Amino acid sequence: MKRLALWLAMSLPAAASGAGEAIRYCDHPVYPPISWTDAQGRVRGVAPEAVRDVARTLGLDVEFVQLGNWTRCLMDAAQGRVDLVIAYRSPAREETLRFSRVALLREEVALFFHRDRPIRVSRLEDLARYRGGLLFGESYGQAFDRFVEAHGNVERVASNEQNFGKLARGRIDFLVHERRTGQLFLESLDGAGRIEALPQTLAVDYLYFAVSRRSPLQGRMAEIDAALQGLAERRQVERWLRESTEAYRATQARTGAR
Repeated sequence: MKRLALWLAMSLPAAASGAGEAIRYCDHPVYPPISWTDAQGRVRGVAPEAVRDVARTLGLDVEFVQLGNWTRCLMDAAQGRVDLVIAYRSPAREETLRFSRVALLREEVALFFHRDRPIRVSRLEDLARYRGGLLFGESYGQAFDRFVEAHGNVERVASNEQNFGKLARGRIDFLVHERRTGQLFLESLDGAGRIEALPQTLAVDYLYFAVSRRSPLQGRMAEIDAALQGLAERRQVERWLRESTEAYRATQARTGAR
């Protein structure tokens, strides 16, 4: 990813207009239908919709921040330069971030591979004999993170296009990705018919609102939880998932992405 940060500040519609107080939300929008960028450069998906909704409930405006990669988002949140990210929980992240009690979304972590070069995996340690791929800053649970650190057999890159491209060309043997996002991304990727996901799930994880411990927003975690609980009770996240998936497919069809 580029070392220079690209800051994109967009005022989002807020119910409490004139409130004057804004939170800074950092996103790396490469995970459709959770977070992605349309042809006009707008950030779309479940994550930004949830941030809009929760911020509106709290009477806050939102400033969107895009950085070069997910690692930069986490670093800026840790240092208090942004207030909020949406992320998986981990002990390392909890040192600098406060996580909501209520999860936004359940996700399945899957292994993608080239069908001409099948991999045989029944436990995490089996991956030690293969070469894998991840995006910068990604974490898929303590066990997997420890495995990656111990074996050093996973390469990190900047984008899904790079990662899936390396898999298609045989430069890596597998990549780790959230199943829903990976399968949706493959629908518009040239040569995707040669890539598939193992049926077994590597891990199940949850996305949470994660607030910088240096942000005043951490004092409103109870309100954030209440707002997230309201989303769950209204089944709003499921509606956003359907709408975002349809919009992403339509965008890919219009742009003729491959």
